[in-house]
Amino acid sequence: MAQPDYALLKKGGFMRQKQKDYFSLRLAVTGGNLTAAQLSVIAETAKRYGRGAVHMTARQGVEIPFIHLKDIADVKAALAAGGVAPGVCGPRVRTVTACQGSAVCPGGCIETAALARELHERYFGRELPHKFKFGITGCQNNCLKAEENDFGIKGGLLVEWQAERCIHCGLCEKVCRSRALEERGGSIVLEPSACNFCGRCVKACPTDAWKATPGYMVSLGGLFGNQIRAGKPFVPFITDKVRLMRVADKTLDFFTEHGRPGERFRFTAERAGWETLIKKLEEVILCQN
Repeated sequence: MAQPDYALLKKGGFMRQKQKDYFSLRLAVTGGNLTAAQLSVIAETAKRYGRGAVHMTARQGVEIPFIHLKDIADVKAALAAGGVAPGVCGPRVRTVTACQGSAVCPGGCIETAALARELHERYFGRELPHKFKFGITGCQNNCLKAEENDFGIKGGLLVEWQAERCIHCGLCEKVCRSRALEERGGSIVLEPSACNFCGRCVKACPTDAWKATPGYMVSLGGLFGNQIRAGKPFVPFITDKVRLMRVADKTLDFFTEHGRPGERFRFTAERAGWETLIKKLEEVILCQN
């Protein structure tokens, strides 16, 4: 009997267990979202081919343990028929995680599910020197802990005071945790360097006196494993999704160009120099189009 290609199986989401010829199958879950129909298919597959249970991973993933080697082809076919695909492991772009965002959460500043799908379609499974993780959180509450990811995205609101709508109730100044607002001579003055784009002033205002433009705060090089590092916020606030994607493109291009096999993105940036990465990103950040 031919020896299984374990590297190929791992690439397709089948991770070897300590039990001989058994695998834990990681499924593709984008932004933490699965339909009820997909959940039914996963449950039925776990019952039929596993031991009737699944494992929920720390990154919004679902794994079916105790899949036997002889059943792998049947498992893939059963899942595919129900619209469920295997995930990936190894040195490539992993599952894109996301909170529920503005579609569901009152605190959300951006629509996270659609962004997660776009990132998934654009990058999921891309071959790289090491694993690479995208994480999206909808606001400053940071439920998804954006800075733990290689490429973290945090939603925010770029705000602008509209004097003609303001009744000077003082609510915006009261709810601003970063003390970026102050009433001076009949005007509400915003200190840009203090604003953290949380949007609490917008949500509290009873007269819509704050114009809000949704956008993204990017952090790069986060790690939360054998070594822990917070992602660095080199990129200015981005209000254009096209530009956000170009920043992601440049970041992955940098990793492909400078990374060594088995080296996480953070350590590639430190070895090659953060200034080298920043210079590459400036091509996008400073571009007017």
